[in-house]
Amino acid sequence: MAALIAENFRFLSLFFKSKDVMIFNGLVALGTVGSEELFSVVAFNCPCSPARNYIYGLAAIGVPALALFLIGVIWNNHTWNLVAECHKRGTKNFSAAATFLLFGSIMGRAAVAPVTWSVISLLRGEAYICALSEFVRPSSLDKFPAEYGAEVLARFPCKDVPANLTKFRDEVTRRLRYESQLFGWLLIGIVAVLVFLTKCLKHCCSPLSYRQEAYWAQYRSNEDKLFRRTAEVHSRILAATNVKQFFGFVALDKEEKELVQEFPVEGVQPSPQWNAITGVYIYRENKGFPLYSRLHKWAKGVEGNGPSPEGHEMLFLAS
Repeated sequence: MAALIAENFRFLSLFFKSKDVMIFNGLVALGTVGSEELFSVVAFNCPCSPARNYIYGLAAIGVPALALFLIGVIWNNHTWNLVAECHKRGTKNFSAAATFLLFGSIMGRAAVAPVTWSVISLLRGEAYICALSEFVRPSSLDKFPAEYGAEVLARFPCKDVPANLTKFRDEVTRRLRYESQLFGWLLIGIVAVLVFLTKCLKHCCSPLSYRQEAYWAQYRSNEDKLFRRTAEVHSRILAATNVKQFFGFVALDKEEKELVQEFPVEGVQPSPQWNAITGVYIYRENKGFPLYSRLHKWAKGVEGNGPSPEGHEMLFLAS
């Protein structure tokens, strides 16, 4: 148990450090697997009662998957960029294709963890067996005693059955585990095909060459790192300046003193500038030159959000 908890904490540390989409999705999947294993060991206990088994089994698969999906939506930067876009500019600048692309990106990223949870749950089979054991038809079991019904079948997942029904319990468990794992493998196959088709469609519809798309990904990553690092330093220096103005002095360590001396902050950015670099960004070009982000667009002094005679909306969203 301690090792499993340690693995989950290690996963979390990698999760927040990762920026690459594939590594990010892989870490999400691995973390979900570990969480599902922990849930099965600690939390899953089939009630083995008619009518309750079905609800509990479905809840054990569906509720965590729903929670993971919502968490994935919340953690996706595109979600809050979309909220900011709708709040500041509305959706008048988005075509139907751009809107579909945006929602597809958000939902696709958010679906990694819940799909992984569902697949692992189905492959393990415990929740499926719990949910459906009472619905097995006694007539499908050879020589099943007529005096037993759904109430006894519902107790099969807990192995709390009369001795003369042990072989029937093993048969029902084996049959339901087979069905559960079959659905799990089918779900893996369907997801794999969808991912493959999506990747093919993305590269076929992309206005960028493979190398330029790779450069764009590197630019976004570097811009984000530098922006966050600079914002942290800027906010610290501005806070030090304001604290000093209030108290007459400010207690800084050696590193902070060097930062204050090296990077004097004279003011703050006005709200229009923050609004200009916040929101959804779909790849655009201006006079044939690429604009890789809202910050890049602002720095070049390009006005407006939609297509214009001098700007072309390429309808290509960052991954």
